[in-house]
Amino acid sequence: MGHGKRETPWRVDFSSGAEKQKQHLSGKLCDVLYALKHDLEQKGPVQTTWRNYSQIVNAAGFHHCHINNGRPRYVVVWKVVDLEDQIIEVRFVGPHGSVNYDRFKNEVVHHGC
Repeated sequence: MGHGKRETPWRVDFSSGAEKQKQHLSGKLCDVLYALKHDLEQKGPVQTTWRNYSQIVNAAGFHHCHINNGRPRYVVVWKVVDLEDQIIEVRFVGPHGSVNYDRFKNEVVHHGC
């Protein structure tokens, strides 16, 4: 598969934990989360236009960004769970101080058959 524009959108799922976490977001933050979800579906996991976007160091396939400027600062962490089938899973949605980046290390990205 080439690295150009994808013909089909990525599938973006929420882990059960992230599903519960997003229920605690305000309406405005929820709207921003769904704007990010839309961008992930259309453009894939690399989201350089989102605030403080980066790949998570020593956590293959994991990415994160901030979804607000205020305090508390909210972050979203997502992982490419299947590169070939273009599946992303949002793993964390919540305050920056609550995310444990170490738990995302040593997981593997599935590349398909």
